[in-house]
Amino acid sequence: MASFPPGVNDKLIARSRPIGELVAPTSPFDKKCGRENWTVAFAPDGSYFAWSQGHRIVKLVPWTQCFNNFLLHGTKNANSINARLSRQNSDSGQKNKPCEHIIDCGDIVWSLAFGSSVPEKQSRCVNIEWHRFKFGQDQLLLATGLNNGRIKIWDVYTGKLLLNLMDHTEVVRDLTFAPDGSLILVSASRDKTLRVWDLKDDGNMMKVLRGHQNWVYGCAFSPDSSILCSVGASKAVFLWDMDKYSMIRKLEGHHNDVVACEFSPDGALLATASYDTRVYVWDPHIGVILKEFGHLFPPPTLIFAGGANDRWVRAVSFSHDGLHIATLADDKMVRFWNIEEDYPVQVAPLNNGLCCAFSTDGSVLAAGMHDGSVYFWATPKHVSSLQHLCRMAIRRVMPTSQVKNLPVPSKVVEFLSYKT
Repeated sequence: MASFPPGVNDKLIARSRPIGELVAPTSPFDKKCGRENWTVAFAPDGSYFAWSQGHRIVKLVPWTQCFNNFLLHGTKNANSINARLSRQNSDSGQKNKPCEHIIDCGDIVWSLAFGSSVPEKQSRCVNIEWHRFKFGQDQLLLATGLNNGRIKIWDVYTGKLLLNLMDHTEVVRDLTFAPDGSLILVSASRDKTLRVWDLKDDGNMMKVLRGHQNWVYGCAFSPDSSILCSVGASKAVFLWDMDKYSMIRKLEGHHNDVVACEFSPDGALLATASYDTRVYVWDPHIGVILKEFGHLFPPPTLIFAGGANDRWVRAVSFSHDGLHIATLADDKMVRFWNIEEDYPVQVAPLNNGLCCAFSTDGSVLAAGMHDGSVYFWATPKHVSSLQHLCRMAIRRVMPTSQVKNLPVPSKVVEFLSYKT
């Protein structure tokens, strides 16, 4: 089995080197599990980067300072970056300047999500006039999903615990905030449910979404917050209407557990990653697979359709340019794909990777490791065409059904539908 199909010269595919590394401290006690970095996240405004160091600890780092240190010192002095950040924080003396925080969550951390508030977005609970918390325009929160089923909400700027949400009975495997600033939080759990929380209503749980027959691995909002995708064991990919809290459709095509999902910035595409060694790019509006990115060649035959366990895809992330996708698999490789091409445009070696996420501007990819560390890569350089920028602008406000009815040539419709 190979990582690239015959006829593709893998030597011509660009290799990428890490631009930086954040190393987790050595654990004071020896355990075989608990050190894994299951989750990494960038703040929506790019101010902070957060990752789980393992053994209950989450670290919040001012991203601009961290990135500048990488540019100055590279990976050779990665172990001393934390010390430099601490000195910069103590020397600044500025209250408004982002500060590093180390948070003890009390249990193993499986998921992280940043949420920012827009005051105009009111709580959906209209019957309550008094709330314990009133979130302002500059509010930035961090949600942490724990091994014991709890979700803890932290103030990013102070590192203080604000809320403790308790209703799940198993591991909270993933968290996602609605991008519209409403502070609606959705959690995905091994208890086979998704739960919807309203943080502007002091964290009250609004709804339980049921439909998964097994573990729920991940969830993601569409950019306009109207649709939620959830993925899980037994090949499950579900789409939910978040206004009615009802299931829209099931997407069928994967042959093994689906472990990660993410929408494109314009909401026209949905990427899902599975243990079947494939990443599918869907049109979520009509439930059609537009693109398949394989990580095993030749592809698994029907009897082995579930894939080889040394090629399981662990994570997928959509770049903010709407053209590039990053995938992380068990074959010790990170791949950067262009959705208009069949093969990776760039690859990088990575042992024991578990998760990945693009920075807010899409210039850097962060990947979490089994030992609690994080590696960073510069993403492929690309200048989007004017046609693609126009396509993204149209697709932000127009679903596929409306695109098909536009009075334009069929080739334009195909382009707007990402079928070319």
